Amino acid sequence: MVNGKVKRFIRTLLNAWAYPSSETWDAYLLQWRHDYNGHRPHTSLGNQALALRSGTGVNNVVKPHS
Repeated sequence: MVNGKVKRFIRTLLNAWAYPSSETWDAYLLQWRHDYNGHRPHTSLGNQALALRSGTGVNNVVKPHS
């Protein structure tokens, strides 16, 4: 059986770590997309980043809706 302190600890972990706020998630997603499209080498593109290959930066990437 689990006592109240353990239940509260687990709930705190789930709220703060497993289920971040939408603002936290949006910031993480924007950073990930920037890294993936702007810096990560893609082997299908001759190890170039998507942004370098397109010549237009990452502005041509679909933006998330809100």
